Amino acid sequence: MSIFGSILGAIFGHAQAQQQPSGKPGGQAHPAGQGKGPAATQQGHAAPQQQAKPGTPPPQAKPQQPVDVEAVLNNLKTSKHANLDWERSIVDLMKLLDLDSSLHARQELAKELHYTGDMNDSASMNIWLHKQVMTKLAENGGKVPDSLKH
Repeated sequence: MSIFGSILGAIFGHAQAQQQPSGKPGGQAHPAGQGKGPAATQQGHAAPQQQAKPGTPPPQAKPQQPVDVEAVLNNLKTSKHANLDWERSIVDLMKLLDLDSSLHARQELAKELHYTGDMNDSASMNIWLHKQVMTKLAENGGKVPDSLKH
């Protein structure tokens, strides 16, 4: 899975988990084999999908209802008692989602999202990455405030 696909899956998967009614036996919104969206794909319950271009999720990955990205990430930050500045830092965003935030991982993400700048200038690349990730989340069914898209 692409790094952006992992970001998308983590955020949309947490959104799906937050929307599930509590107290249901089994705790799954969809029976095995009937999953929808990136969370189901991440858990291995979705039907095989077409190969997508790197950095873009398959068409089926869009949620039926917009996912409030800011609310999901703030809830995750609160539940983890994490002091991470995900609103401005791609590194903190990836850490919050329990993803590899190393320079190498960010450079791979930059390649996926077609970064054309100097990958050795990590500060500029990180700013660009954060903006692109927020923009791509919005393009894929995420509700992202304009302030987070820079």
